[in-house]
Amino acid sequence: MVVPQGSLGTWDWRSIVGNMFPLLIVLSIIVLWAGITLEGAEEMLERYGLLAVMVPTMVDMGGNLGAILSSRLSTRFHLGTTTIDPKDRVLWANVGAILALAVTVFTALAIGAYLVGTVIGSPLGLGTLLLISLVSGMSVAVIAIVFSFAATYASYRLGIDPDDTTIPIVTNVVDVFGMVIFIGVSALVLGF
Repeated sequence: MVVPQGSLGTWDWRSIVGNMFPLLIVLSIIVLWAGITLEGAEEMLERYGLLAVMVPTMVDMGGNLGAILSSRLSTRFHLGTTTIDPKDRVLWANVGAILALAVTVFTALAIGAYLVGTVIGSPLGLGTLLLISLVSGMSVAVIAIVFSFAATYASYRLGIDPDDTTIPIVTNVVDVFGMVIFIGVSALVLGF
């Protein structure tokens, strides 16, 4: 794909603010959902305080995974080396790297939470924490991948610089889904 001169990559602040302001309003409303979900899970988080320790990392890492992939895709679009083609090995390598990173990070999160739990006397075992962390984390990673592709491609096709839009879209949407999925999986596993 060849980028027409001047359509992407312009540094006109009016264009950036014009594109981003409505987007940020919508994203702020969406993020409100995560807060409401967290408030609704207050009883479970009080009973299993260790889960409350996991929430920030769970939510943050999902957005970070999406941001990494979005940045890589945006760069490839700017360089003209990306087409959304299922045969593109580099795209699959990027997806594989994000999934491998997710497995590593969310396993480390469960182990770290378990170690904290042994110090504070938490009733949650390592197997339970691994199940909650990996099911939630891998689900969030898949959502991050889908939204990274969608946001990057849509921005590019609309003539908006993906560097301006993808990170806010992906991190906010994945944060919300991360919270909802983590709370849902935790409740399901713990029978809450």
